[in-house]
Amino acid sequence: MPRSTFSKTFVESHKPYVRDAVAKLAESADQLTPRLAGFVVDMVCATMIDVANEFGVPTYIFFTSNACFLGLVFHLQTLADEHDVDVTELKDSEAELFVPSFVNPVPTKALPRTLMEREGAALFANLTRRFREAKGILVNTFWELESHALRTLSSYGETPPVYPVGPILKLKSEDEVHVDPEQAGKKKSDILKWLDDQLPSSVVFLCFGSRGSFGEDQVKEMACALEQSGHRFLWSLRRPPPKGKITHPSDYADPTAVLPDEFIRRTAEIGKVIGWAPQVDVLAHPAIGGFVSHCWWNSILESLWFGVPIATWPMYAEQQMNAFEMVREWGLAVKISVEYGSVFHSTAEERQLVLIAQDIERGIREVMEPDSTVRKRVKEMSEISKRALMDGGSSSSSLGRFIDEIFL
Repeated sequence: MPRSTFSKTFVESHKPYVRDAVAKLAESADQLTPRLAGFVVDMVCATMIDVANEFGVPTYIFFTSNACFLGLVFHLQTLADEHDVDVTELKDSEAELFVPSFVNPVPTKALPRTLMEREGAALFANLTRRFREAKGILVNTFWELESHALRTLSSYGETPPVYPVGPILKLKSEDEVHVDPEQAGKKKSDILKWLDDQLPSSVVFLCFGSRGSFGEDQVKEMACALEQSGHRFLWSLRRPPPKGKITHPSDYADPTAVLPDEFIRRTAEIGKVIGWAPQVDVLAHPAIGGFVSHCWWNSILESLWFGVPIATWPMYAEQQMNAFEMVREWGLAVKISVEYGSVFHSTAEERQLVLIAQDIERGIREVMEPDSTVRKRVKEMSEISKRALMDGGSSSSSLGRFIDEIFL
């Protein structure tokens, strides 16, 4: 079953359970318990609006990506419904789209592949139509980062109010799943102890999220780039899942099996190859000076929060679009990969592209440049992101308006 169909079926199958749970809450309510004021639902659960309507309460969407992407899906839905434009016909073309929430034209190859396939495009169009029925949309962003996109969101016809309430972060690393807590704690302790021995802003951190992994050819190019760069590094290297299985990558029992001969020995003084990484704890460490990232939105917000510049290496979903925003729209990152539409996953079914060591090395050197404009801008945005959540800050005020909307 395609992932888009699975998501829709999964949400629909859970409507009865949500309905029953809310009904029990409503039945047990009295003058001393809070009344049901509304639903806040994840962006992919927009059809839960139907359940909220049964109880006569409004629904608010929590949009976990950024305002640029929200503007994009509104724009694509408007093109389809009002202008009979099928953007999927531009799949794999060199065309660019003029999207109001973006300052620059957006390469169609930078769009999530799901949006360029008919089934996925139809699913997102249906979700976006449901977004318009919501009473409001909370977005995990902040005004100072996406002021242009947030201003333009009112230009997509009848759209509900948008509340930028981010950055919403979990500033405590998730424990490694399926691993004994004591063992996971030891791994984390070893990593942080190694970082404690490094100079401030001297280490480049390579981490590609819970689904990020590469084939052996790409791993060797990455290793060569790290060694040639001469920079200290912490590399989260994961083993791809078995062919044909949909599961997360795992740690290598012996990473030397995929690394160049003698790589570990030659780089022992400057680098550390690990498996799973406690990403938040690592980014928070003063030794980290740069982050080679797949550009998942949470990873971007974490890097901005801690003031760590990113070298973009997008892999799937909206990560290529996020990378485009970070580099072209906001000037808050340097690029390693600009091959929009290409796939860096190790799965045999997907077209693969192997980046050569020279390009990776260039990106590492750029992101680790101590006095770069990007580094200065990221440091400034770090302070701005924190102020946004303080009393009187832009996101704090936006959250206050949302609360007033619900209860007043």
